Amino acid sequence: MSSTSATHILVFPYPAQGHMLPLLDLTHQLSLRGLIITILVTPNNLPTLTPLLSANPSIQTLLLPFPPHPQLPQGVENVKDIGNAGNLPIINALAKLHDPLLHWFTSHPSPPVAIISDFFLGWTLRLAHQLNLPRIAFFSSGAFLASVLDYLWRQDAEALRSLPAVDFADLPGSPSLKQEHLPSLWRFYRESDPDTKFLKDGVLANFASWGCIFNSFHQLEGRYLDYLSRRLMVIGGQDNARVYGVGPLSLVGIVTSNGNPEEDPHSAGIMSWLDACPDAGSVLYVCFGSQKLLNKQQVEALASGLQKSGTRFIWVVKTVRVCEGAHSVPDPEHLARVIDESMVGDTAMKVRAKEVRDKAFEAVTTTNGSSSRDLDALVKHLEHLPPPTLPC
Repeated sequence: MSSTSATHILVFPYPAQGHMLPLLDLTHQLSLRGLIITILVTPNNLPTLTPLLSANPSIQTLLLPFPPHPQLPQGVENVKDIGNAGNLPIINALAKLHDPLLHWFTSHPSPPVAIISDFFLGWTLRLAHQLNLPRIAFFSSGAFLASVLDYLWRQDAEALRSLPAVDFADLPGSPSLKQEHLPSLWRFYRESDPDTKFLKDGVLANFASWGCIFNSFHQLEGRYLDYLSRRLMVIGGQDNARVYGVGPLSLVGIVTSNGNPEEDPHSAGIMSWLDACPDAGSVLYVCFGSQKLLNKQQVEALASGLQKSGTRFIWVVKTVRVCEGAHSVPDPEHLARVIDESMVGDTAMKVRAKEVRDKAFEAVTTTNGSSSRDLDALVKHLEHLPPPTLPC
């Protein structure tokens, strides 16, 4: 990887683990390629940056107080501390950082030439326009979800809600999704609710941005990355079709000063146990992320199904909250059979998963891999940005 000129970029993560960690991995890669990075963070989220800052001492932090919101308990600055219901108030609270950010830019002796911000922070496009500089949307999830969201919010919401399933005729493969399978971002949207209206406007702003970065790769989602490139061209013209698939970023994660990937000290026992397992593909990993909380009945049914399957498993468990989670509870016997059938032998699904895994490693770890090429192209494009012409 060749070194680059000192181009200054502001990185603005969204404070949820599944959003923040991939963007920190991307920030690490940009720093390795010689970019000057300032990363915006609120006080309670600063510890999450410790591995990144230890591996990249040149990265600067912009520490801003987390703005208050009536629906957020004092001290809550990350979705993991409140659950999925905290997304809307956190998104709306962070928008109050517009004025402090504007002041920081206009008073900085050498301000950034671009903003890379999470796709939940679409309001930063307005800030970028005020500052006469590009804003690039970062999607921690895949291009398929982005394509679905772009399509849904260009339609009549009430008309779509009357259908048992939504046909996405414009998307590659013309998928069809039942109502309950549609993204919750859209299902909870109500025109009369200013918070969800703000979210809709922000998500649509992503596709009007200078470019979009996806934690995905062409061998997995190439046709959706190409579709979004065409969509951005329709929205913003030929020069707006900048779509970069740079993932999976976790495979090129942050490396500590001793040359080893950053590792949770509590995971040593787990890694030893995994090393002692007989063969690859023999362990099932179960995790519902930092936002989804199962109720007591769901946890008990899942535990019973896992035990009855006879499969080795690692299950990441959060504190059980009886009042949260979807209402459906799986049948433990049926769940056990499904797990057993999925884990035994080389099923077509397992073979396909191994093929995709190999392609993922190739995409990010080889010089000619698609994600390596897109990341280098992103850096090259950023290097050629002119200094910002800031408002007086």
